[in-house]
Amino acid sequence: MNDKQLHGLEEKLGYSFKDTELLKSALTHSSFANENKKSGATSNERLEFLGDSVLGMTVAVLIYKGKTEMPEGQMTKLRAELVCEKSLAALAITLGLGDCLLLGRGEEKGRGRERPSILADAVEAIIAAMYLDGGFNPVKRLIKKHLALRMDQLDTGSTDHKTALQEIIQEKPGQILGYHIIDERGPDHMKSFTVEVRLNGIIIGEGSGKSKKEAEQAAAKTALGVFLK
Repeated sequence: MNDKQLHGLEEKLGYSFKDTELLKSALTHSSFANENKKSGATSNERLEFLGDSVLGMTVAVLIYKGKTEMPEGQMTKLRAELVCEKSLAALAITLGLGDCLLLGRGEEKGRGRERPSILADAVEAIIAAMYLDGGFNPVKRLIKKHLALRMDQLDTGSTDHKTALQEIIQEKPGQILGYHIIDERGPDHMKSFTVEVRLNGIIIGEGSGKSKKEAEQAAAKTALGVFLK
């Protein structure tokens, strides 16, 4: 992790830290801290503890104010889906956190930069660091920017999965999303299509339908599961 990476992360967060040591601590996994005790390195575990509460409360307020007719039970379920490990790991990928983490040798070899639990914990730690450095406002801006769309998608159950997926992908510039027919069967009056959706050439979903559009929607729905669950 170098200054260039830190500045790049701050740009993605939409926040510049007054105390950059807070940000560095948020990116320090316990495995690195344990291997570098003599240098005074501290892990992000305490920040993660605080960030869990700050995130939960901020999302709760977002749901309370944005879903004024939603009953308590649904609010609880929606909050749980928004702050779950998979959702936070997807946010970490969007922010490019994996490249910024400080990991011990074992975690580095074990592909810790891609591990959902480590990524999710880092998101919570960063949220705590932002809160301690600048209060609730930068945290609210970050969560609104990255989780509001997911909240609406989970709430409405929209069937326009292609549009929902495109909006999520556009959060990170330079991404290439494409749909490709990989199978076509049956006579003209009973066609069946299978489509793959690819992000930067990598398959992220597959679906089938009686038309190309239906198959594309099915593929997009599958891909959304990566980002919304």
